[in-house]
Amino acid sequence: MMGHSSSIYGGSTRRDPETVKRDGWREMGLLAVSASDPRLSWPERELVLHLGEKLYGGPSNGRR
Repeated sequence: MMGHSSSIYGGSTRRDPETVKRDGWREMGLLAVSASDPRLSWPERELVLHLGEKLYGGPSNGRR
């Protein structure tokens, strides 16, 4: 599998993105979430969209 290990970083294997996001939340209080995550309800997705727009402006992909 290409891209799952790198000699640049000591040959460590690539971590699963969900694991990285979970660890970021638990260890640093950082939240990385997609507004299109199917685990979110409609009001939760709207909240994520509003927070993203408030903090960073509108999405560049034209979602809104």
